[in-house]
Amino acid sequence: MIRRRARRHPQPRLQRRIVKRSHARTENRFLVLCSRANIALMILLILTGTSAIQATDSPQWRGPNRDGVWTETGILQIFPAEGLKLRWRAAVGPGWSSPVVAQDRVYLTDMRLEKPRAWERIQCFKESTGKPLWSRAYELVYPDWAFIPEHGGGPAATPIVEAGEIYWFGRSGQVDCLDARNGKVIWETHLDRAYEIGVLSCRGSPLIEGNLLILFAGGKPGACVMALNKQTGKEVWKALDDTVSNSSPLIIMAGGKRQLIVWTDNAVNSLNPATGETYWREPMVTSSNDSIPTPVFQKNRLLISGLMFELDANRPAAKVLWPETMAPSKRILSNTSTPVLQGDYVYSAKSSGELVCLEANTGKQVWGTTNVTELKFGASIHLTPNGDATFLFTDEGNLILARLAPGGYREISRVHLLKPTSILGTRKFAWIPPVYANGHVFARNDEELVCASLEAKR
Repeated sequence: MIRRRARRHPQPRLQRRIVKRSHARTENRFLVLCSRANIALMILLILTGTSAIQATDSPQWRGPNRDGVWTETGILQIFPAEGLKLRWRAAVGPGWSSPVVAQDRVYLTDMRLEKPRAWERIQCFKESTGKPLWSRAYELVYPDWAFIPEHGGGPAATPIVEAGEIYWFGRSGQVDCLDARNGKVIWETHLDRAYEIGVLSCRGSPLIEGNLLILFAGGKPGACVMALNKQTGKEVWKALDDTVSNSSPLIIMAGGKRQLIVWTDNAVNSLNPATGETYWREPMVTSSNDSIPTPVFQKNRLLISGLMFELDANRPAAKVLWPETMAPSKRILSNTSTPVLQGDYVYSAKSSGELVCLEANTGKQVWGTTNVTELKFGASIHLTPNGDATFLFTDEGNLILARLAPGGYREISRVHLLKPTSILGTRKFAWIPPVYANGHVFARNDEELVCASLEAKR
């Protein structure tokens, strides 16, 4: 059937002019009103002395850009004398993952133990109140040693949220894609049924690259790193026969290519994230107790704990800048904390608890301070830059606001945020990095998840 177009009757010329003038007047009035509204807003900001606040979620390990930097404005410049305002606290179980914050919700993985039975669990809380919204648990077999608190059972990989779905990676190789609103399973797969996965060895946090969910699984044979189709859970590629570590992978853009940086217990690897093909590899034999920090990237530099690379500008390749020795002990700054690379300087904890500043080009120490946390084995200092200041969270559960510069360390404020609960020898530690999102800090131990405000008064 052929449909005929209705014939359009042309408007008289005078009528068209009147319509155009009327539209022009309406448009001009709208622009004037918008201008007046903008001026009023600017006056209000000036009179109240506030600046626009840009709130951001933290949907994955180390924040939205996976770089450990908090970009929000309108944040406290000094802590109140009475301490931070606690928004809420919620009871949780043991675990090693950081929380993630997305779409007014907070997600956290933990475990529930009733020896000889064990469950790994993901919980969802309302961001504004801490009210539990849903949880999902699955039972798995824990060896006897995992029931001993200092031996570190519980999920370690921080989940990742994207497009209303949350991806959760269990310690023994179970991978779940859930509806972030209600926890319903979209798909589920068990890597340990297809590959040999070490007992409770899956610890690195997953990342998403396009349509791929990339996992640091340690599977054998040849599946240390894997990519799944994030929509179906089907395997796309696998790579490396290395031993898995505690580090988490990172995507960078260098040499004209996107590169997947993976630090295993055997080497630092650069892979093609689309195929798993190896671009370059630097041998670096460590134990999983040392290979914990996440790779850090800035411009043409890539820092793996205490090993600095210069990346080739024209192709996927790298050369070691420092140190010259291949001794693993000289290539590790801290076995608990990820360094910060800012311009021509590196700021990092050392394994002893000292905070140091190094020249990025040479590794030469510029200064060091022992005033951040008590010197001891197992010390940690998690650094999170925010504007011209840096938040430091220590193994003692203290949150510090300070300025780090080549000229030295200047502490501004310090509060106690969280009780240390992780056992090492005769001491207890707060090892898990907190998360900063939407004007607040979210921190967990083996007993509770707390949310405290860092918003400046407006």
